Amino acid sequence: MYIKVLGIDLGKSSFHLIGCDSHDQQVCKKKLSRQKLITFIAQLPPCLIAFEACGGAHWLGRLCMEHGHDVRLIPPQYVKPFVKG
Repeated sequence: MYIKVLGIDLGKSSFHLIGCDSHDQQVCKKKLSRQKLITFIAQLPPCLIAFEACGGAHWLGRLCMEHGHDVRLIPPQYVKPFVKG
């Protein structure tokens, strides 16, 4: 399973992930706890990870960058179209 882009919906205790390959085909859809998310990100080959910019996003973004990922924080007003589509 090769993931080019990983989208994360941040929550307090659980996180929803959707991973897409280079052909924009969904290859991964998971719901993980905080600890399992950290383990998953550590084992994932470097890719682009995107999530909504909020209070906890900066901590998670730094954690992802430590593992070699490219992190993009998206402003909340631009996240809504992705949720609908």
